[in-house]
Amino acid sequence: MTRPAVVEERREKYAEVLRAICDLNEFTARDIQAKCTEAKAAFITRLLKQLQREGLLQPRVDLSTDAYAWTAKRSTFANDDWIARQIGGDQVTQSPLEDRPRERLLKLGAGCLRTSELLAILIRSGRKGESAVQAGQRVANQFSERLDALRTQSPAELKKVSSAVSEVAFCQIMAGIELGRRVTESLQQHGIRNEKINSTQAAIEYCARHFSRLVDDGCQEEFHIVTLDTKLQPISKHQITIGTLDASLVHPREVFRAAIRDASSAILLVHNHPSGDPTPSREDRLVTDRLKRAGELIGIQVIDHVVVAARGCVSLAEA
Repeated sequence: MTRPAVVEERREKYAEVLRAICDLNEFTARDIQAKCTEAKAAFITRLLKQLQREGLLQPRVDLSTDAYAWTAKRSTFANDDWIARQIGGDQVTQSPLEDRPRERLLKLGAGCLRTSELLAILIRSGRKGESAVQAGQRVANQFSERLDALRTQSPAELKKVSSAVSEVAFCQIMAGIELGRRVTESLQQHGIRNEKINSTQAAIEYCARHFSRLVDDGCQEEFHIVTLDTKLQPISKHQITIGTLDASLVHPREVFRAAIRDASSAILLVHNHPSGDPTPSREDRLVTDRLKRAGELIGIQVIDHVVVAARGCVSLAEA
């Protein structure tokens, strides 16, 4: 049987059941089964459950376990439109080829797609009554004013926006966001070949650009170093510890192991304050002093220590 024939057969089954119930105020699944020749019992039960989930039917437990009654929404119920949604008339696979997000991406490039289309590609498949394109539009509308807020959502929160955002779709969306962030970070890191951290202002600006994740997503303190060559140009970034900054935890051995491996001449210390206040603490200063003394012994200069936070960046060298 061809696909159009299958679709038409499903359409007729839906129509048969709806014709049987639309003139009734109350009915049971068995009442409907007696009136239908094409639709089987399991299909009828699923259809009635779907109408119940959409608030069009309500169970009448006072009559029997499978009795239903129409709700007030019946007055706005349109058979043909509802059937079209159920059989996927608005699904991506039934839209013209040139209108499908994936085909548009291949033809025009990702930069030409709307946010809703990019989300539809990540969501990938819809659910009964809602296509991936519709789901992408729902999510895009929800976060139209603050698209960056999308990255902080939980699976349950996005599921409330659209039922088509399954766990798989959620993982694909979050992976896409994180990959985009890393690509941007890489472009920033390698796109400025002659970038130098040769002043306090340069250190602050560098940290504001390259450690924005610690401001946006950092739920706890993280301690990083940036290794520098003889011209004070960045070589690489290394995460040293996660957790409350403590002089006993930030051991010089771990810090300078990475610096020695990169053959660096100097390092920049960086850590965040999740509280949002960048004011250096007493412990921040103790850690800085300890690492400066260790660096002097092995010939690797600690040029600065920058605290990044929501309310700005602060250089300990300047403070």
